[in-house]
Amino acid sequence: MTGKGHAKTFRWPVRVYWEDTDAYGVVYYANYLKFLERARSEWLRSFGFEQPELIAQHRGVFVVRRVEADYLLPARFNDSLVVDALVVEQSRTSLVMNQRVLRGEELLMAARVSLVWVHEKTFKPARIPAEVLESLNPQ
Repeated sequence: MTGKGHAKTFRWPVRVYWEDTDAYGVVYYANYLKFLERARSEWLRSFGFEQPELIAQHRGVFVVRRVEADYLLPARFNDSLVVDALVVEQSRTSLVMNQRVLRGEELLMAARVSLVWVHEKTFKPARIPAEVLESLNPQ
C-alpha cells in the first residue's frame, strides 16, 4: 500500500564549516549526506519525536535504505545553505523523501531517500506505529 505523504516541505538551515570541505575548499560529497540526515532529524523533532524516545516508546526507528543523489553545484566554506525534506511516498513500513540542498535559489544537490521503520533489536522492517504516521500526516 503506497500513499501520499503530506505536502508541506520542511526546511533546515545549515552553515558550511571548514571541516565540511575537501582539499579544493568545497563540501566533500559525503558530507551532503550528513546535511540531509540533520534535516531529517530536525523534521522528526518538529513533530515532537526525538530519536531515543522513538526507540523507547515505539520500539523502532527510521533507517536509510537507499539514497539516490545528484550533485549539481559545489558548496563552499562559510556558505549558508538550506536543506529541505518532503515526504513523497509512504507505506506501512517505509517513507520516501525528496531532499534538496540550496544556496539561495541555487540547487546544489538533490536526493531521493528511502527510509524504513525497523524494530530496535532485530533491525527487521516493521509497521510504522499509527501514532507516528498520524503525527507525520496531519489532516
